[in-house]
Amino acid sequence: MGKVTARFVNTVTKAGRYADGDGLYLVVNGKGGKSWVLRYQKNKKRRDFGLGSAKKISLADVRKLANEMRTQIEAGLDPILERRKADGIPTFREAAAKVYAENKASWKNKQHIWQWMASLEKFAFPTLGDMPVNAIDIPAVRNVLVAIWLEKNATAIRLRQRINMILDWAVAKGYREAPLAMSVINKSLPKLPKGQKKHHKAIPYNDMPHFMQRLRQKKTISALALEAAILCATRSNEVRLAVWSEIDFANKLWTIPAERMGKRNVEHIIPLSDSAIAVFEAAKQYRIGGSDLIFQGQRMGKPLSDMTLIKILRDMELKESVHGFRSSFKDWASEKTSYPNEVSEAALHHAIKNQSEAAYRRGTLLDKRRGLMNDWANHCDDKETKIVSLVR
Repeated sequence: MGKVTARFVNTVTKAGRYADGDGLYLVVNGKGGKSWVLRYQKNKKRRDFGLGSAKKISLADVRKLANEMRTQIEAGLDPILERRKADGIPTFREAAAKVYAENKASWKNKQHIWQWMASLEKFAFPTLGDMPVNAIDIPAVRNVLVAIWLEKNATAIRLRQRINMILDWAVAKGYREAPLAMSVINKSLPKLPKGQKKHHKAIPYNDMPHFMQRLRQKKTISALALEAAILCATRSNEVRLAVWSEIDFANKLWTIPAERMGKRNVEHIIPLSDSAIAVFEAAKQYRIGGSDLIFQGQRMGKPLSDMTLIKILRDMELKESVHGFRSSFKDWASEKTSYPNEVSEAALHHAIKNQSEAAYRRGTLLDKRRGLMNDWANHCDDKETKIVSLVR
């Protein structure tokens, strides 16, 4: 310390960086401007922190200020982040919470409401969460997206839209000078293989009875949730967010409201086999007062995570996906039964691609689907499956 003198600060004119010691520098630019900079290392990265103009801050004062900054660094704080906090600029996490609070009342899809913040918590907050919104740049956002762009492309696309929405909000509030150049990020992301659709790995339908025997040995709420998803041929989210008011035990029906059915936004009524009813009955023993969730996670009022169901398969040393059981069901229905295609498609709640057919087919095929779901349960239970003959 003390390599620079007050006289030197006043008289030096040659451009360059002059070390006072311990990371403090006097920087003289080519036009004669003079400023103070503290160089420090944070997370193995070297950074420069501007302390102000040498005309406004004396050598004695800047040494005191630099010492305060070093104290923050030793305490594990980042001086740059601390200054931005003092300026009232929110972090990305804080901005996301405000955007979420302002918009969730206008979102009708409950699944979308839950997924909006959950995707940010899982994929964006670990990297961007504590960064001030005005410090988030193109490389930071691209690194978040590219990590899941190929493996979870649909999620990455939604995440990109949510990050952009938050940063646009920051611009509107005056926390950022300009929107993020998302077009630059888009051009830099890996291209998806053309003509190749990544299918979910599925257990062959002939192996389902053996798999179900192994699954039923696991006496947990997550195992019951996975069994319900299999027997009802539903998606993971539809099971994990299921509530008791949706189950009609008397008529053996599960009615999933439109707002929980994703993009189609159409109510889905599932006829429940005896095996499926038994799963929901067994889930009652895990019911905790105050929550209507059937398959509740460890935290009160929070559903099981998707990773909880996947973990069951990984613990069984299986590489298949939870969604893949819908493929197992479809393959079985197509190859081992004579139910028409539209019956199994209705059971999977797929949209009718032919617009003319969609305009005329308004029914739910509930009675036919009840037979199909009973036969699927019998197959999974290793019972003789009834092959239905349909007469025109």
